[in-house]
Amino acid sequence: MRGPGEFFGTRQSGVPDLKVARLSDVHVLEAARRQAELILGRDQTLSLPDHARLRSQVEAYWNRSVAAG
Repeated sequence: MRGPGEFFGTRQSGVPDLKVARLSDVHVLEAARRQAELILGRDQTLSLPDHARLRSQVEAYWNRSVAAG
């Protein structure tokens, strides 16, 4: 059985690298996506002070992904 692979990468099969949810937690993932869309709709570059920590986490994630890729 083929898994979905990476959501934000190039791997097209295998187990996803979700850290806080399982694929069976669809409602949680959908709620998180809606919140992310709301945040990015108001602050696309995450430059507002309230989003500084989120921006830092996003940058760290992408930096690790690029280094591993």
